[in-house]
Amino acid sequence: MTTLEPAELRLTIEPDRLGFSDTSEMQEHPLPWIGQERAQIAARFGLSMDQPDYNLFVLGEVGSGRSSLLKQAMQDAARQKAAPPDLCFLHNFDQPERPRALRLPAGQGRVLRQFMAEMTRSLQMEIPQRLNRQDFKDESLHIEKKYKEEEASVYAELDAFAEARGFTLHRESGHLVFTLLDENKHPLTESEMLALSRERRAGIEKSEQELRAEITRFLDRTRPMEKAMNDALASLRRKLVGALLDGEMQKIRGQFKKQIMDAIKLGVYLDQVAQDVLENLELFEPTDADEASRQEELASVLSRYRVNLVVDNGGLDGAPVIIEDNPLFRSLFGSIEYQSENDVLVTDFSRIRAGSLLKAHGGFLLLHLRDLLVDGLVWEKLRRFLRSGRLQIEEPGTAFAPISAVSLEPETVEVEVKIVLIGSREQYYELQEEDPEFARRFRVKVDFAESFSSSDETRRAFGIFVAHSCKNLGLPHFSSVAVARLLEEAHRAVDDQARQSAIFSHVEGQLVESAALCKQRSGILVEVLDVEAALAARIERHDYPARRMQESIRDGEVLISLTGEKIGQLNGLTVIDLGDYRFGYPMRVSARTFAGSDGLLNIEREVEMSGPIHDKGVLILQNYLSALFHRIAPLALNASVVFEQEYNGVEGDSASCAELYTLLSSLSDLPLRQGIAVTGAVNQHGEVLPVGGINEKIEGYFQACLSVGLNGRQGVLIPLRNRSHLMLDRKVIEAVEQGLFHIHAVEHVNPGMAILMGADAGEPDAEGNYPHASVLGRAQKTLQAYRRACWASEHPKPARKHMR
Repeated sequence: MTTLEPAELRLTIEPDRLGFSDTSEMQEHPLPWIGQERAQIAARFGLSMDQPDYNLFVLGEVGSGRSSLLKQAMQDAARQKAAPPDLCFLHNFDQPERPRALRLPAGQGRVLRQFMAEMTRSLQMEIPQRLNRQDFKDESLHIEKKYKEEEASVYAELDAFAEARGFTLHRESGHLVFTLLDENKHPLTESEMLALSRERRAGIEKSEQELRAEITRFLDRTRPMEKAMNDALASLRRKLVGALLDGEMQKIRGQFKKQIMDAIKLGVYLDQVAQDVLENLELFEPTDADEASRQEELASVLSRYRVNLVVDNGGLDGAPVIIEDNPLFRSLFGSIEYQSENDVLVTDFSRIRAGSLLKAHGGFLLLHLRDLLVDGLVWEKLRRFLRSGRLQIEEPGTAFAPISAVSLEPETVEVEVKIVLIGSREQYYELQEEDPEFARRFRVKVDFAESFSSSDETRRAFGIFVAHSCKNLGLPHFSSVAVARLLEEAHRAVDDQARQSAIFSHVEGQLVESAALCKQRSGILVEVLDVEAALAARIERHDYPARRMQESIRDGEVLISLTGEKIGQLNGLTVIDLGDYRFGYPMRVSARTFAGSDGLLNIEREVEMSGPIHDKGVLILQNYLSALFHRIAPLALNASVVFEQEYNGVEGDSASCAELYTLLSSLSDLPLRQGIAVTGAVNQHGEVLPVGGINEKIEGYFQACLSVGLNGRQGVLIPLRNRSHLMLDRKVIEAVEQGLFHIHAVEHVNPGMAILMGADAGEPDAEGNYPHASVLGRAQKTLQAYRRACWASEHPKPARKHMR
């Protein structure tokens, strides 16, 4: 048994050992990965791997710096890479519903877009001017005149043929119309036609059939002439405009002389643009009739020549780093925008939009697993992408749209991106088990620790973190004494004098709150008094449940004895974790023992108010009790143990020591000191095991004792293995220094019996018997009496017969 000294109850950080007087001296130092060396090595390894499937899964607690440190690491790695190519989508002249993807060197996408826009403007201005030149008009008239002469010669033959058969022939709205004439060369009326003899009408019908056949031959002869004329005119236009197009295309090709991945695709596209312009030259010529319609058609044609630059990397110095905080389907994989025209959703290649995956090509993309799991469509498409490495932009909602839609299927694009996925440990191992294929795509595990071993180096790094936080948040800097106090609080957060918390988001909150109090007093530097006030204010905001519990103890609503001695009754210590605040308080543990054969009854378990760990602790306790008195096993014992006034259920095995002491007190008939509260788990060999929440438990009991008055006989009995976990409040330490409160630590349950019951536990002799005056000896005697009582009840003496 050890009674701890005040110096053992808390780690005190010496400000002089931090190496600075205030954090302004540290703001130029680079921010290190404090206590996360393993994670840093893993992250650098994963980010440097170019092979597929070496994506990173970052696991750790929220607030451990996972996102910020990985972002910093990605930016460092990105600076070592070249800027990836731009991505454009172009009109597909063969299949307009399947736009073509084109990759160009970084910054060249906007160049192509600019050149194509300039070409379009130039064509709109130059083509009408060239088609309006006099030499072009003269040549066009010459071609048309030649056609008309040839056509007139053939028409004269047809006209003569019609006249010879009594018909007159003329043109009307582009059609040939013939009329039957009488002897006076006047058109024959219907009544006159009916008045003719049958033979005459038969002759006329024969002549009409012959004329119709001749007209057909006329058309067959003139169609090639007309086609030749149109071809000649088109050839003239092409010849005139071709030079202009060749010059424009040569400008564009000359800009991309350097070898590019999609050079062939670009060349084919430019050839198709030139061909499309030549096929639509008539739209460039102003007309008197329906000019608005011509302008509309021309705009539709020219829109095909636009360049949809969806990813522009011209401004990057290295690889892209994309942080996607809202990974919806559209924002992650890209989208296709639609507009409604005549109750139909229409779109084209110019409405394709890139998502984060395309923007991160050649670089890094950071995602949070929790965000991805919200949408099943996002999750499934990401799995398919990781499998193939190819991405097709689609708009899934159009299939369910209330009106019909014109859909696009953009060309599938290969994407090379390093994905950094952030999640919890539970999510990581759940994925490993439920989705091995997905887990195989993330071969680099970056595990962020919740705490780390403290040293002079980590404490100095902590000062750098404070300095950077002050600089980034616009806060006044902190003195070394204030930083030392924050460091002590970081140790308190993990209940460990040798380790400190890696959850730096909590520290950042403390910095902001301390700085606010510093500004209220018009301070230049944040001092330790500001930190202390901020910590106290936070407790004040969160400790209502703890205060209410202490008031219940003080007012007698919760039965807790803090003085005197009682048999089978002891104060155990428990802790409540509300998520944002933890506090401890005492709880009475009582036990009763009787002769019987039912063994140890856990009342909480019987009413289903205990958890599995607590039940396990009680069973271990029962086995240890049986082992202590194995000589008289099986024990003839009925015993019950209960947490009094506990209505919310119990979990954990930290009260098994207290339960053991109450049972032994009841069996030995020795009273327990009520001023000593107990916490600790016990194993099957009687060794006392460390427990969690040790500081809150001690402080909660100290507060209860303080409310009724400290008498110098109060204290706690804790596992010795918890000694390094103590980071107690200074009020507790002051009471210990004054001898008003005591903290006893034990490795085994036996020394605790002497403290609590004033008698030695006792050691068994060769036959397993304990000394009569010892705790275990007195308990053994009681158990033997129980056995005799049970035997007597099972074997009653026969009634004696009296002789008269």
